[in-house]
Amino acid sequence: MTAANTTASAPAAVVTGLGLVTAAGVGVKHAWHQITNATVPQGVRRPDPLQDLPCDFMYTIDDGDLDVDAVLGVASHRLMDRFAQLAVVAAREAVADAGLGPDVWDSARVAVVVGSAHGGLTFYDEQHRTLTERGPRRVSPRMAPLTVVNGAAGSVARDLGTRGPSFAVATACSSGTDAIGTALHLLRAGACDIAVAGGTESMCSRAVFAGTCNAKALSTRTTEPTTACRPFDVDRDGFVVGEGAGILVLERAEHARARGAKALAALRGYGAATSSEASSPVATSEAGIELALRAALADADVAPGDIGHVNAHGTSTVMNDLVEAAVLHRVLGEGPLVTSTKSMTGHTLGAAGGIEAAFTVLALQEQLVPATVNLRTQDPRVPVEVVAGSARPARLDCAVSTSLGFGGHNSVLVFARD
Repeated sequence: MTAANTTASAPAAVVTGLGLVTAAGVGVKHAWHQITNATVPQGVRRPDPLQDLPCDFMYTIDDGDLDVDAVLGVASHRLMDRFAQLAVVAAREAVADAGLGPDVWDSARVAVVVGSAHGGLTFYDEQHRTLTERGPRRVSPRMAPLTVVNGAAGSVARDLGTRGPSFAVATACSSGTDAIGTALHLLRAGACDIAVAGGTESMCSRAVFAGTCNAKALSTRTTEPTTACRPFDVDRDGFVVGEGAGILVLERAEHARARGAKALAALRGYGAATSSEASSPVATSEAGIELALRAALADADVAPGDIGHVNAHGTSTVMNDLVEAAVLHRVLGEGPLVTSTKSMTGHTLGAAGGIEAAFTVLALQEQLVPATVNLRTQDPRVPVEVVAGSARPARLDCAVSTSLGFGGHNSVLVFARD
């Protein structure tokens, strides 16, 4: 089944604001500087719940870069799990970047769509331990509102004071991309004039980490964690979990023009393929990725040869990188410069699509493709040109961001210089 493959004449939306909270840096300027200077994550952490696991580390946001209490207030802890807090911080930056806010917009015409794979799973785990160790009367009454996947979308809408459509998307590691694609649909349908959309995640669950370790999906380079994530490298051995949020402000092009807003890029197309992939609940099929990529190109009305850059899903797992690269080469040829910014942010799961969409917009703006950190020897079975070493200047008119999720959720966004 395909979704988001509308007519080629479907109008684009424009991106007018970006917000980023990542292990590579907090704030768009800081994160982009770190990404284009190929800086490895500084916030490597070994949380207590991960002790003694084959992978006992993750990429986190450095406390020196973001003091959530200072930004949102101590009371925010009673209202939001960390995944929702990060979304609010990123959304505030994106809205400010767009020159928008309650005093400017019609709040009933502003949509909020935020994706997450796990929601408040960290808080859930904490409360489960409380239940086991101290009994049911000690479980927090905030259990339900802080753990639901739509907690981030609700928190962003509440913080911004919006009254338009507001909901969450949960399609595993494609959640952020599908949230942005859903926002594009809302704008095209006239359901809103502005959409605040993207993804967020902050997940540190011993059970999930243990299961993912047993599935051989996580890197076990515990003695060299900052270089453990190495997409497309011949020695890659799995991904590294990261936390973060990436939020875009999208507008109908005519709405942005009417208020004199500067467009950072145009969101030309979205393609998604959702299938049962009955052979495996976790494996990614070439057919599913290709279906999504071709649907996105058709929706954007661009030819494969128009794509100059791909911000790939590129998780650093052995098979995922091979399957994705094979499809990129088959559909787009040898022209696009490919990168995986997960090498610096870690795999932020449901947030990845939002974060990487923002980096794709920045690449178009700056005409610069970030390098894939830790790529020392490209796997000879990878048939695409992956940028390594340092960021590479390039003439870019159109670029693609890809996301691949468990369950057959493959999603693609096509951006263009406005």
